[in-house]
Amino acid sequence: MAYTTIDNPELYFQTKLYTGDGNSGTSITLDGSENMQPDWIWGGCRSDADNKWLSDSVRGNTKAIFSNTKGAEETSSERIKSFDSDGFTIGNAGDTNTSSRTFVTWNWKAGGSASNNTDGSTTSSVSNNSTAKFSIGTYTGTSSAATIGHGLGAAPGIIIVKNRSSGTRDWAVYHRNLSGTNKYLKFNEDVVEQTDSATWNNTTPTNAVFASAGSGEVNQGSENFVFYAFTDVKGYSKFSKYVGNGDSSDGTFVYTGFRPSFILYKNTMTADSWFVHDNKRQGFNDENELMFGDITQAEATVNRIRILSNGFKAIDSDKGVNKSGDIYVYMAFAESPFVNSNGVPTNAR
Repeated sequence: MAYTTIDNPELYFQTKLYTGDGNSGTSITLDGSENMQPDWIWGGCRSDADNKWLSDSVRGNTKAIFSNTKGAEETSSERIKSFDSDGFTIGNAGDTNTSSRTFVTWNWKAGGSASNNTDGSTTSSVSNNSTAKFSIGTYTGTSSAATIGHGLGAAPGIIIVKNRSSGTRDWAVYHRNLSGTNKYLKFNEDVVEQTDSATWNNTTPTNAVFASAGSGEVNQGSENFVFYAFTDVKGYSKFSKYVGNGDSSDGTFVYTGFRPSFILYKNTMTADSWFVHDNKRQGFNDENELMFGDITQAEATVNRIRILSNGFKAIDSDKGVNKSGDIYVYMAFAESPFVNSNGVPTNAR
């Protein structure tokens, strides 16, 4: 069996940096060696404090939600105007295209148009990429025990859910490495893992569905929801955990099986933010700028992690990344596999 089925991760994920020009109708072209039409875009301003917004092709280009708030879905024709074959086109919304400000977007490829999924008791509308094991779905809540089809064809490593209708509901994040099926994280807050048996109905997701009881965050009756679900692809993506050792000179090493292009991590035991690193913002060791997923704060430059050919290593003892004994969950995507399908190894950055 080949080490990986994905030799070129840029077909499925790319980071894009750009500078705003304040105009409506500006085309943003991804920089990868291959064209990719994104289905999910998560973006934010690097230079100034502003919302971190998420748009996807399933809900449509005019819809946005924000990872740093409880806010309901917003409709605007001036954030994402279109998803294009080689990138996307933006309008003049301030959090997307203020003149002279700098921005970052993280872009994933799902399966294009969505179709009905009837694997669960609740019908979902799902766009799935069977190669990259990523799906985007929408559904309507029931306020009673229900299952929702996710379309991955494998048990999810992570599911990120937002109530689109309510402005008072937190984001809910399932991660396979939380301490139980009654646990979840809030994408929009820096709190530790939360306990609620209704969120996932105390049930581990299967190859076909995830479950929820009467959770306002995941299954409020007659309200609309969106989810983003992933599972591991060897050499391309990894959803796991690590334990901090508190040593800034020889911090915890995390093996992923690839040189990461994107890393999102969260301390589950001590309150702190969701942090994002990528291979484009400065993009070299040891100063890999971090973005904050759950607050409006602008980009910060710190010596926090070192990106390696087969994973990453903490180089700080801060509670956000490497507090001794604390458990961190993460999601990571590849710049290149550690060994490609032809047996050729990659290099460190």
